[in-house]
Amino acid sequence: MEKFNSGLNITPKTNPLNFEYGENCFGPKVENRKLNDIRKSLMDPNCKGPKTVYSIAMDIGKKKHLDQLEEQHLLFGIVTYADGKLGKEPIRSQGHIHKRSVYGRNWSTPEVYQIWSGKAVIYIQEYAEDDPGKCYAVYADPGDIVIVPPSWAHATISANPKTPLTFGAWCDREYGFEYEKVRAHKGLAWFPLIEDSGKLTWVHNSNYKKNELIIKKPNSYKEFGIKQKESIYTQYENNPNLFLFVPKPYLTEEHWENFIP
Repeated sequence: MEKFNSGLNITPKTNPLNFEYGENCFGPKVENRKLNDIRKSLMDPNCKGPKTVYSIAMDIGKKKHLDQLEEQHLLFGIVTYADGKLGKEPIRSQGHIHKRSVYGRNWSTPEVYQIWSGKAVIYIQEYAEDDPGKCYAVYADPGDIVIVPPSWAHATISANPKTPLTFGAWCDREYGFEYEKVRAHKGLAWFPLIEDSGKLTWVHNSNYKKNELIIKKPNSYKEFGIKQKESIYTQYENNPNLFLFVPKPYLTEEHWENFIP
């Protein structure tokens, strides 16, 4: 199984899902998302699947960076998924939008993902209204970086049911999630399905206007100064100001208007 050097001495564990923190790292007890927690966002709310769908550890990193991260209002989180399926869908998160941050001048904050192991699709849509606007399915392998822009609804999907997905992400320390609009539409605008062959296909959610689903690989994000395939935690170590646009999205306002993930 292809893996990526995250730059952190943190190891995902299975049975149960958890994380093991190295001596130089800090991290909390994991939060578990149960199948019953996310049913309202699934194509088949009554589907069968693993009881614990994924586990989250928010606010992890190297001990020497803790004070600096708090001062910068930055937070690093990691998530690991179970293997298997959710009915006909792959293992996935529920769709949400990031809440607006007082620290970020009332902007909804972006998020910077990096895949550690497994294969992922970051699905994002411009709006959680009847017209979802632009819809993207961004396919990502270990080491790939994907940015979710402010205010866009999104979900993270495991593209291989036999290989658990793990990823890390830079977030705002004041992070919060809004689910209401997505749940009102009974999910996001496109549902991922796993065929018996293992191929990932997409089915439109009829509660939205049917807009084109653009399937692509991640952008380079050169305008943000980010380097693909290099650990986003190590990039932070080398340049502690590199991800300040996460808690302060107004710093890169010019990049969000015509953003392509």
